[in-house]
Amino acid sequence: MKSGESIRVRALIAAAVLALGASGPAAAQTPAVQYPAFPSEMPDKFQPASEGFDYARREVMIPMRDGVKLFTVLLVPTGARGAPILLTRTPYDAAALTNHSESSHLGPSLSGYDNATDVIVEGGYIRVVQDVRGKHGSEGDYVMNRPLHGPQNPTPVDHATDTWDTIDWLVKNVPESNGKVGILGISYDGFLPLMALVNPHPALKVSVPMNPMVDGWMGDDWFHNGAFRQQGMPYIHDQQASRKSETKWWRGEYDDYDMFLAGGSAGELGRRHGLEQLGFWRKILAHPGYDAFWSDQAVDRILAAQPLQVPVMLVHSLWDQEDIYGAIAVYKAIEPKDSGNDKVYLVMGPWHHGQSIGDGSALGALRFGSDTSLTFRREVLRPFLDRYLKDGAPQADVAPVTAFETGTNTWRRLSAWPAGCDAGCAVRPTPLYLGDGLTLSLAPPTRGGAGFDEYVSDPAKPVPFLERPVRASGPRWSRWLADDQREASGRPDVLVYVSEVLREPVKISGQPIANLIASTSGTDSDWVVKVIDVYPDEVAGQPELGGYQLMVSADIFRGRYRESLETAKALVPDKPLLYRFALPTANHVFLPGHRMMVQVQSSWFPLYDRNPQTFVPNIFWARPADYRKAVQRVHHAPGQASFVELPLVVSTESGKTRISKTPGD
Repeated sequence: MKSGESIRVRALIAAAVLALGASGPAAAQTPAVQYPAFPSEMPDKFQPASEGFDYARREVMIPMRDGVKLFTVLLVPTGARGAPILLTRTPYDAAALTNHSESSHLGPSLSGYDNATDVIVEGGYIRVVQDVRGKHGSEGDYVMNRPLHGPQNPTPVDHATDTWDTIDWLVKNVPESNGKVGILGISYDGFLPLMALVNPHPALKVSVPMNPMVDGWMGDDWFHNGAFRQQGMPYIHDQQASRKSETKWWRGEYDDYDMFLAGGSAGELGRRHGLEQLGFWRKILAHPGYDAFWSDQAVDRILAAQPLQVPVMLVHSLWDQEDIYGAIAVYKAIEPKDSGNDKVYLVMGPWHHGQSIGDGSALGALRFGSDTSLTFRREVLRPFLDRYLKDGAPQADVAPVTAFETGTNTWRRLSAWPAGCDAGCAVRPTPLYLGDGLTLSLAPPTRGGAGFDEYVSDPAKPVPFLERPVRASGPRWSRWLADDQREASGRPDVLVYVSEVLREPVKISGQPIANLIASTSGTDSDWVVKVIDVYPDEVAGQPELGGYQLMVSADIFRGRYRESLETAKALVPDKPLLYRFALPTANHVFLPGHRMMVQVQSSWFPLYDRNPQTFVPNIFWARPADYRKAVQRVHHAPGQASFVELPLVVSTESGKTRISKTPGD
């Protein structure tokens, strides 16, 4: 061996020995190197200066009854005395939600999700935001939409007990407060004010659930009538992969349509992204039907069995792209308990998910003539909160139902819902029939004609829910329910039924009901029904609305659950069957010069996973060979009439009821 090589070998051996030594027990005991003559310039703990601030920020760890401590931020206005508390509990990082801007002023610090900033600041409220257990700064274990103690949660703690313990601590440890607490929030943060109504703390004086997640299978985040909302998979990933949600879903395609199509089934795409490591994803895979796992957690069912103790204001968005089911479901469940018509309130605005705390002047191409969200906050939300939370506040002039009427762009004050008006009218379920020649009419079908219309549904080319390229984020995601539907209406796999031009206005208030008599050549099928307002060919002052096809109400139904929502069953090929399901709530006027339209299709991709159209036990694990074309027929012969049951507003005169506004002749 040459001397140079010998030296290099000895050096490598020495380095290896040093490396081994560095990883041994002695190395672990070696203290960090200190240089006292040249110390660090950073203090052990920096104390931020807050001179000139108009609020004080406090960060505390509030103990729960099981010893777990929850990270909580309190923002107390300078000089506050006897001030009420507005609480929001969240999985979305309390520190970030209370620090949208590095500012000495409370308004800029709060301006953003999930804060009704003007209400909080102008009202002089103490703002409290808390991380739920297991997320961000809080201790404990995270469970998605943690169920109440019971069959789905064997522990003694849940969101109801955590809220109780939090409020109890606040009223005892915030000397600037008057001892009254309100809870509010949007989406997941809106689900939590509903949980607070279970055995509520005496200091909880009001609850404002906004766009709350209520039933994840029936019509909110995870499924709609059995069809899986696979566009929520990145959310599940980011929420549960890490405590602080810093582990992000990855993409290999710009267009989500391509990503989900390449993934095959939702189960296979989840496997590729490692979702089976996540507890909630494993539960979704195991419970594709509406079994006890879902029904036990349905918040509307839970609250229907609870006494009504706390005033509630449910806030619903008519174009809520995420949780369009929940607020109305809870209203139906608890309003019958409100014997004095003074504890349950409902607000419906022309908004996307969460838009009530932002600018409500427009939604996509729609213009409302005013900032509807600001009107809500100033004239409804603020007086409502003040009434229950401020000492000596005047009685608020808030109607039991405050409903924005789309089409006419008018706010309506109502005593109940559904209702077209408070006097002189009623809501009558009225069939709008799908007919020969792709027509819509109030008249039932007569004999003659083919008796059905058909199309081929191809899982390899599903109908997009959004014009491609699909990116389910940002403004396009927020407004898609109000997007122009002409792209879909031009496809050969979408049936389009249209009325004559309307001569008088037609008003609907409530939930349309799809009554589809349909058959498929396959053994499973999805059915999408959309009620649409078609604008005149030209619109003065806003030419982009010429011929616009505005979805007013639409939803999907997975055929395998036709007989039982819990137990899937194969469909009989080519046999006409009834599919009856409710569409989301509408409060809309179809104006003269407009037309009514109903679209029917069998995919809404990639928002919902594709139905293979071949019956398999669990669609999450459908194989490529299971996805097959199918001939879909919508029937409209006498005795097999397909229609949408409209909640038509009618006028009552002289004790008689008549339809005052009808499409066409």
